[in-house]
Amino acid sequence: MTTDIRLARPAEYEDVGSLTVDAYDADGFIPKGSDYGLTLRNAADRAAKAELWVAVDGTDLLGTVTFCVPGSVYGEIGRDGEGEFRMLGVSAAARGRGIGTALSVHCVDRSRELGFHRVVLSSASYMTTAHRMYGRLGFTRLPERDWSPRPGVDLYAFSLDL
Repeated sequence: MTTDIRLARPAEYEDVGSLTVDAYDADGFIPKGSDYGLTLRNAADRAAKAELWVAVDGTDLLGTVTFCVPGSVYGEIGRDGEGEFRMLGVSAAARGRGIGTALSVHCVDRSRELGFHRVVLSSASYMTTAHRMYGRLGFTRLPERDWSPRPGVDLYAFSLDL
């Protein structure tokens, strides 16, 4: 079978939320004492207020990403003319198959399709595997937009000019 990337369907929202939480939790990426797991789990809200994309192989859900246009409540660092993506998660069973790369490339392509001049994202300082992937895709650090949503959680900004 081939991997397809498409918008998540309402019947999948619960599974998409679970996949996202499981992916972050498996790597220890949900800070203790935070409510970030609730945000990750709420796929229906992300679908309503941003674009919720999934990678599927037949009926198997492999990964997901939230794409934010300027003005989306889920956007964090994006400005006018910039696409932004976040909450990228790949199921444990699908890791190592290029799903994270495919979802990231989809967000770059979506940004081009919408006429944006840049794609931006934030990634926690400890998400080094993701940082390497973004580097392979041509993203560079954008340190002037680094930020911290709470003490002990430092987010690095990355950008790709289109």
